[in-house]
Amino acid sequence: MIDFKLLIDGVERAGSNDVWDEVTDPATEEVIGRVAHATKDDLDLAMNTALRGLAEWSATSPWDRGVIMKRAADILRTRQDAFAADLTREMGKPLPEAVAEVLRSADFLEWGGEQARRINGVLMQGRDVDHRIAIETHPVGVVAAFTPWNFPMAQAAKKFAGALGAGCSIICKPSEETPGSVLNLCRALLEAGVPPAAVGVVYGVPADISSYMIPAPQIAKITFTGSIPVGKLLAAEAGRAMKPVTMELGGHAPVIICNDTDAQALADFLVVKKYANAGQICMSPTRFFVEADVYEKFVTRFAQKAEALRVGAGTDAQTQVGPLLNSRRLSAISDLVEDARARGARVLTGGQRVGNTGNFYAPTVLADVDAEARVMREEPFGPIAAIQPFTDEAEMLNAANGLEFGLSAYLFTCDANRQRRLTDALKYGTVGVNDVPAHMPEIPLGGWKESGYGTEGGQSILAPFQKTKFVSLR
Repeated sequence: MIDFKLLIDGVERAGSNDVWDEVTDPATEEVIGRVAHATKDDLDLAMNTALRGLAEWSATSPWDRGVIMKRAADILRTRQDAFAADLTREMGKPLPEAVAEVLRSADFLEWGGEQARRINGVLMQGRDVDHRIAIETHPVGVVAAFTPWNFPMAQAAKKFAGALGAGCSIICKPSEETPGSVLNLCRALLEAGVPPAAVGVVYGVPADISSYMIPAPQIAKITFTGSIPVGKLLAAEAGRAMKPVTMELGGHAPVIICNDTDAQALADFLVVKKYANAGQICMSPTRFFVEADVYEKFVTRFAQKAEALRVGAGTDAQTQVGPLLNSRRLSAISDLVEDARARGARVLTGGQRVGNTGNFYAPTVLADVDAEARVMREEPFGPIAAIQPFTDEAEMLNAANGLEFGLSAYLFTCDANRQRRLTDALKYGTVGVNDVPAHMPEIPLGGWKESGYGTEGGQSILAPFQKTKFVSLR
């Protein structure tokens, strides 16, 4: 049993009201620990501490910030196995995927530190010989970060990387269902030399924490990764307080498969991408539009490969697909499948829970899915592939672009003209052409439409956490 405590000023402590929630292992449904709840007094302490941390950390030179963040990245790499085991225990993903997440988190920290060393301003000649104009960048202030459970370390790491690289202090509110990975991340940062007051972690009732922290005068910036409905609520709260926000929200990625591809080889490739993290990825391929000429060949091979995937606990070396996070996800996935089945979809494989213990759901392939089925309109966030044939490219594009989601889309064709035409037509922040890319530190990720605004990562990873000052010099 582990106590996951609040982290304030470098000290892990219980909430002042001594209220806790249980934390369970999604593979066994056993209680593995408890997570503390923060009171308003705890949040005030965390925010006031972060103000002090802002003063100390922003006074650290960008070069030294880079040194410290590189050191933290190396600590993550050194402890990758232990941190990955903790991540798998609380979230469920297979250990190799957890190790990859820890290493990607390290890459984010290192990238943010490297970009800190490139912070610069612009000096311009004014309109007369005695006039100079300086454009400076400064840390935006104390950052409130709200992070999800599906990548509990990496989603936090990219926010810490941008905020700390820019010279901000940061308070993170992770998911209470996966509380330990962010603590491990912060432990590495503190050991590396980040001032204790510059990083904090709080837990509690999500709506209570966000509604109290977002309008608080100590908070200057909000960054959130999660669902569209919650993102809209947080953005509205931030708008009332005139606080800048970065929103990376849900996705429902279309996958367009054209008739000039090797359908069987492509099915082998896409099965791996579809069922990674049990499909609990906002960029997961979900809505498959397959040209009629290769449709049956694709769905047959895809279903065969999906059925062969081994489902089990993430700690089992043979596991390829781990559990869903909780029983709520099991029910949600089951409801989507039954709705599609009732509307005439063929369930080629899966479509049911696996076992009676743990939150396991079989990798599921739905063919001939009706356009009005819920799974074609709602983000499934689970191990479901919904597949339709198409013959008319324009109609297919209308369907692919027809939802409020705009995070990622994927296109498979060897025709260069078709690649260009469809890439231009897809209304998404990320388009993979013959690829399903992951979000790496060097790439800016952001959604179009209701999938959010602003980007995180890439050359401008610090930009969301900076503000601009114009200085006129005479």
